[in-house]
Amino acid sequence: MISKSEIKLITSLKQKKYRTSTGLFVAEGPKVIRELMQEGMKLHSLYTTNLEVITSEGAVEISEKELQKISFLTSANTALALFYTQSNKEITSEGLIVALDAVRDPGNLGTIIRLCDWFGVSQLVCSEDSADCYNPKVIQATMGSIARVPLQYTDLSVFLKETQLPVYGGCMNGESVYSEKFPKQGVIVMGNEANGISEKVLKLLTKKITIPQFGKAHKTESLNVATATAILLNEFKRSSFTEM
Repeated sequence: MISKSEIKLITSLKQKKYRTSTGLFVAEGPKVIRELMQEGMKLHSLYTTNLEVITSEGAVEISEKELQKISFLTSANTALALFYTQSNKEITSEGLIVALDAVRDPGNLGTIIRLCDWFGVSQLVCSEDSADCYNPKVIQATMGSIARVPLQYTDLSVFLKETQLPVYGGCMNGESVYSEKFPKQGVIVMGNEANGISEKVLKLLTKKITIPQFGKAHKTESLNVATATAILLNEFKRSSFTEM
């Protein structure tokens, strides 16, 4: 059984201010929860409708009705857990880094975190006005990758001014990504879903790169930022792979 105070705490974590004040976030579903636990993220509490599916010391078995009451999903998925957020780590200055300029959609951020995990990105750097990585929708979209990708929020302009790495920006106008030879180390900047990369960040780019449009109608205005990130990461890795 779950208490009223526990329900109040869990439901409050839908809002960033309470995630910040408590240092907690919500993860749902056995697969996501197991991955976070296996990667060493500190567990606060675990609620499940079936202890045989997922268990941990102190796990609480609750009814499906109770789980649905605390779940942020349309259909609750067997288990819900609270984890402690991770403290910010020093930003790395080597390897392949993805930098996000005001990417505000939680689904996009979650997918980009998962892409960074897949492509072995050294660091994900987010502007302070990007979506919160502990938003429940972000956590679900990462499918556990949040635990494996070093992520930092900072003033993006300051970071880009200080880095010694070449800085590439995903833009609508620039050199074709398919004609570039990319280095093993560098920063890929991706911009806001509606407005792209901000003017102050554009001034700090080493080079603008673009994904050419091959469709004859040319009616699609732009690619989804997560989709574009996947293509650019693939091209960066392909360049470094061919050098091996």
